[in-house]
Amino acid sequence: MTFTAALNVLKHQSLPTLVQEELERMIMEGRLLPGEQLREVALAALLGVSRGPIREAFRGLEEKGLVTTVKNCGVFVRKLDPLEADQIYEVREALEALIGDKVAHRIDAAGISALTAIVEQMATAVAGADINHYTALNFSFHDALARLTGNPKLHATYQRLVAELSLFRRHTYIHDETSMALSLAEHRAIFDAIVARQPAQVAQLLRIHASDSRARLHQVLDTQNHSPESS
Repeated sequence: MTFTAALNVLKHQSLPTLVQEELERMIMEGRLLPGEQLREVALAALLGVSRGPIREAFRGLEEKGLVTTVKNCGVFVRKLDPLEADQIYEVREALEALIGDKVAHRIDAAGISALTAIVEQMATAVAGADINHYTALNFSFHDALARLTGNPKLHATYQRLVAELSLFRRHTYIHDETSMALSLAEHRAIFDAIVARQPAQVAQLLRIHASDSRARLHQVLDTQNHSPESS
């Protein structure tokens, strides 16, 4: 459902929540960048709402660690410190392993069908060299795994970590067709182990997958620290 369609359905029910979800999506997709000021009037006009829901959405986004309010200056998309990003990745490694174990134990036909559809779309994105679409599907795959654990608290915790990492992961996103193909192979291996109901294998593959993301973060930071501009 598009934002406009959802807006028409929910305009009189939970508008601030809908606005918050859209702003969060814009942050995660990089349409609102870390450090960027969020202006009530402009966003209200963009989304076709009043300023009230925008203000309420700001409060919700601040609670989730995605924006920060600077007194007498306004609301800004939060900048994530490299050390914070590393700490989040460390937590994510353990969380991914837990998610993998639980999913492999409880996956059902409907869950396998949902994951199959995502993996097939990922393959199509790779074939079409559509990096932006692949990145979105990558998020969807891991979010589906967290949801399929059947533990809403675990899912919510995972979503918060991913949302915070979106403030930094623009530095470590898949950036070429070769790495996208390698990523697809990793996701296929995870999917195959889930279908085979191999909890230990799924947990290990997901932990390694998260660890590789953390390693890419360190590669980026090392490059930045040794660049001429940082000397």
